[in-house]
Amino acid sequence: MSSSIRRLSLTRRLSSVVESYQRHLCGVKDEGDWFNSREWWEGGHTVSQSSSSKGNGVVSVVSHPCSLPSRESWVETERWLEKRYKEIMGRRDDGDKYKILGYQWRSLRFNDDTRQSTVKVMAASTSLQPTSIFYMQQPHCLAVPYLKSMVSVGLTSLTASKYDMTSAAIGKKQMRILCVGHGGGSLPLFLANHILGAVVDIVEIDPVVISESVRSMGFPAFSVMTSTGKRALPTPHIIDQVMWRGIHERLFLYQSEAKEFILNNQNNNSSTYDMIFMDAYDGADIFPHTLWDPNSLFMKALSQRLHHEHGTLVVNLHSGADISEEGLTAGKYVTKVGKAYKKGLMEENERNGLVFACEVPWLCNVSLVVSRGMISNGRHRDKIKTSLMKSSLEVDKILRLPFSCLDYLKTGLAII
Repeated sequence: MSSSIRRLSLTRRLSSVVESYQRHLCGVKDEGDWFNSREWWEGGHTVSQSSSSKGNGVVSVVSHPCSLPSRESWVETERWLEKRYKEIMGRRDDGDKYKILGYQWRSLRFNDDTRQSTVKVMAASTSLQPTSIFYMQQPHCLAVPYLKSMVSVGLTSLTASKYDMTSAAIGKKQMRILCVGHGGGSLPLFLANHILGAVVDIVEIDPVVISESVRSMGFPAFSVMTSTGKRALPTPHIIDQVMWRGIHERLFLYQSEAKEFILNNQNNNSSTYDMIFMDAYDGADIFPHTLWDPNSLFMKALSQRLHHEHGTLVVNLHSGADISEEGLTAGKYVTKVGKAYKKGLMEENERNGLVFACEVPWLCNVSLVVSRGMISNGRHRDKIKTSLMKSSLEVDKILRLPFSCLDYLKTGLAII
């Protein structure tokens, strides 16, 4: 699960909006650009609401109007859907046509207080079933800066660890990823969409969150797993194949506690992860101590599951004013959590590994990174930042994401 989004001071926020607006004017094609946040931040209407028994209270999905992509591009998307349909149906093509009905931002909220996640959703129908509407979450779009920060610092750190990102990007090499916390599902979907070799396990404690992400936020239904380790849907629906073939086969969404999932699979060598993303806040907006207790069985098992040579863990944390304006030191909370992961995951590899925190632009969040493969450079901050920025340019070139990873490494960085 993801955290609520906390606003910065007025002066700093205005400066950030101006920065985002300048990129917007320069023609940067990122539909999830922070400049567009005015569309999904306030207002909206509730399209779905359920009560959680897992501590998240009332779980709601709220929709907001969306201006992009423009109507002129809808025809091209309809053609793409029809082409995919014909490929799947083959000679049995029945002439079914697709119609785009529009796009929306959809936000997942807990108790109307915690804005858990925001995704972009496309609504469409077919000529043979015009009254049936299906939703497709847009896999190329991340709407929230802290998710872009997690992706940027994580992939950059992995690349700096001499991981072969090019082979993973084109599908010649498998990249094993674990996402602890699901929310609307935009992070795992984005990773699977942009990295053809990515195989993503997702662990979510709340079945209500899972059902809402599929039903109201357009996440692939075929990804949902049962407690027996099998797909909840033995075969995907034809519409799901049209939208998700090539992606949903590499997504595995489990309803489980993170602790239970990690401990039950700690001896499974096939589930050693190159990357682990931790974004697990509850309905009270708290990151559970059980997920960062350095002396716990969970931490020991997590250490076994993280690739020994280049394994990279990225944790989303609230920062408040934890990182100074110069970005030189982390505050008490971030430092405490960072040291806990350092003790639990890095004791045997501290000479080569590195733990650092990177400030999220526009928001009061921090991306905490535990890298087992990065060279510490004597903990010299400027050298480490230069190395990361160089690797970020390599990631930008390989993956061609809709945003630059470099932009998320220019902010405050603190070595822990």
